[in-house]
Amino acid sequence: MLNTSIYRRRRFTNAFNMTASMLTMAFGLFWLAWILYTLLAYGLSGISADVFTQITPPPGSAGGLANAIYGSLLMTLFGTLIGTPVGILAGIYLAEYGERGWLAPATRFINDILLSAPSIVIGLFIYEVYVISVGHFSGWAGSLALSLIVIPVVIRTTENMLRLVPNSLREAAAALGAPRWKVIMYVTLRSAKAGVITGMLLAVARISGETAPLLFTALNNQFMTLDMNQPMANLPVVIFQFAMSPYEDWHTLAWAGALLITFSVLSLNIIARWLGSQKTPSH
Repeated sequence: MLNTSIYRRRRFTNAFNMTASMLTMAFGLFWLAWILYTLLAYGLSGISADVFTQITPPPGSAGGLANAIYGSLLMTLFGTLIGTPVGILAGIYLAEYGERGWLAPATRFINDILLSAPSIVIGLFIYEVYVISVGHFSGWAGSLALSLIVIPVVIRTTENMLRLVPNSLREAAAALGAPRWKVIMYVTLRSAKAGVITGMLLAVARISGETAPLLFTALNNQFMTLDMNQPMANLPVVIFQFAMSPYEDWHTLAWAGALLITFSVLSLNIIARWLGSQKTPSH
């Protein structure tokens, strides 16, 4: 009798927790579906060839988002190129050399702070140390701000993926006489390559929609420019400015830009998930 009572209580607890979990998931998916539906409903009407070929217009004129799209691509590219090597090297150090000493725990602590720090703080930091020093906003300042967001994401992913590589692989390579740097480069890093690339793509997805740091660094530019030493247009800031304006044509372009960013980030996340599922180191 006692066993039957315990069994029924456990079944009830399991059913309750499963129901609560499913309802919570449905609640989250409902808002996600609503956001995507709203973006599609308002954004698709603004998507046209002009969006990719014309620069941002004055109110009441025809135009597009070409300068903002190219500016975002450039700053995201350079921010990734600056931040990714630093993040990979730091992740390698923490995973392979961080067993002793104070430097590795201190690095992890600082990395955790950077991961949780509001992006506007990073923008203010670059504004203080770079923008004020050179005397003007620029694409380089925006790229530096984005790189500081990339670094902690890549560090965390690289360290975690390298720690998943079995020690037997390292020992086998060392037994053949390979120096430690070759073991890292040609054995452990290659084994964790898919995970490292996944971390890089997740970092790109993270910085693609950042607005606050670019307001203090790249600002904006209503004209097309590829000069990284000048203020540069970018999609997040243009969306912010256009959405806050009273002009209906700017609102349409803001919805189109939001749709582009959302589906770009969604695509990067899908690619990152797919790469992460292809080859995961295991013990």
